Amino acid sequence: MHGSEGKDGRHSTPEVDRRSKLLPRVMGSLAIVGLMVGLMIGRLTTPEPSELQQVEVTGDGLVVWFNNAPKTHGELIDGSLALLFEAQGQAQKGQLKLNGKDVNWRVRLSDKGLLLTLVAARPLKGDWAGSEVGDRWRLEIHLQEQ
Repeated sequence: MHGSEGKDGRHSTPEVDRRSKLLPRVMGSLAIVGLMVGLMIGRLTTPEPSELQQVEVTGDGLVVWFNNAPKTHGELIDGSLALLFEAQGQAQKGQLKLNGKDVNWRVRLSDKGLLLTLVAARPLKGDWAGSEVGDRWRLEIHLQEQ
């Protein structure tokens, strides 16, 4: 019987790998640590979602309070005012008086956030402006008859 020494390199016994097996483990560990640190930094820098806190009735409209400034999109549709907020909150509804006449308002959940609609028996027009008050966001909605 012949031995397993590699005289001419044609035998089935593999050659001894003299490279360290530690390098792949170190690189894998560094990749995992880097991923975890990146996830933690991403979690810390993500802003908290906007949340509807309160709706107040004023003499000529509404004041809507949020914990921070939401993205807002508003439109006048057939004499009613609709505002879409990228925010979370609860559905609410109420009524206010504008020049002695009723205006109904309603906040409801939609697939894109919260939808605030203001409807009256006659066409409305309105404008809105937001500002930061303390650590909260205040959106003032002023209504007028058309």
